[in-house]
Amino acid sequence: MAVYKEEKTNTWRVIYRYTDWSGERKQSQKRGFPTKREAQAWEREQLNKLSGDLDMKFKSFVEHYCEDMRTRLKENTWATKEHIIRTKLVPYFGNLKMNNITAQQIITWQNELINHRDENGKPFSPVYLRSIQSQLSAIFNHAVRYYNLKENPCKKAGGMGKKKNREMLFWTKDEYLKFSEAIMDKPMSFYSFEMLYWCGLREGELLALTPADFDFEKRTVTISKSYQRLNGADLITTPKTEKSNRTITIPMFLADEMQDYLFSLYDVGEDDRMFPVTKSYLHREMDRGSEAAGVKRIRIHDLRHSHVSHLIDLGFSATAIADRVGHESIDITYNYAHLFPSKQAEMADKLDMERGEEYVR
Repeated sequence: MAVYKEEKTNTWRVIYRYTDWSGERKQSQKRGFPTKREAQAWEREQLNKLSGDLDMKFKSFVEHYCEDMRTRLKENTWATKEHIIRTKLVPYFGNLKMNNITAQQIITWQNELINHRDENGKPFSPVYLRSIQSQLSAIFNHAVRYYNLKENPCKKAGGMGKKKNREMLFWTKDEYLKFSEAIMDKPMSFYSFEMLYWCGLREGELLALTPADFDFEKRTVTISKSYQRLNGADLITTPKTEKSNRTITIPMFLADEMQDYLFSLYDVGEDDRMFPVTKSYLHREMDRGSEAAGVKRIRIHDLRHSHVSHLIDLGFSATAIADRVGHESIDITYNYAHLFPSKQAEMADKLDMERGEEYVR
């Protein structure tokens, strides 16, 4: 590398040569540095980046991390990670050297985030705090695994936040039927929520559905994609996990409803979206229907919880339910067991009866 002064602009320029991943020699440059010292500092940073020396700044290592990871993740997943990195990590750690960041600095950063309040006095949710922490730890783990960083300082600092945000909410069947009646005036809304409640779909899975996904002779719907709205554009991706790819048998009444809905649509092709709305539309309709029906407001995703809890109440096994809703592990399904406390009472009553029979003997 070399640093030169450009007399016309009275600024400094850095020219550097490097070997790329394929072994090809290349040359590049950066201009406009107001002082020689700044040009040399940038030059040293580039040398550290090219050599993988972790004496580089955190923000420079993030560039390595992004290059390594971006193509391995779905576009919407990467967008979430990139937002956290750009807004929550780089502003704090950006100018610190990777190999000098300490557990104490991480604890101080954690405390700032934990104590943060927005303009309405609202803190970050525990789940969001955990997501931010996980992303920072992922960057340091990457440095340990591939760039010879001695250790991940996040492990010493400990975590923040928690995995679950709050107790799952759900609607009973009666509550859902009141809600569905309240939104019948808008067919697209009604049929959207019918699929969400009676099939336990994720929002993105619902919004990606096309007529080609239905087989009305077999009464099935195939889940093979997910819809996202990213940077103002519609994006169809693969489902959340491998197990999310599944074929669901739907009840007869729902098959009839979906056929009626498709007949009502004008000029919809086999591969066109049946529900050409966004998640924000569903959220507004959830607000409207909940208020009109006089039922508690739950999240859209809680309809999935409602479906699982209803199947639990009907007596289906965790394995069968996991297959239907696309849980990666039946352990996830077991997390729903608490949703029907009446089952606990039923168990206790049966144990009482059993114990009473022994006393009679």
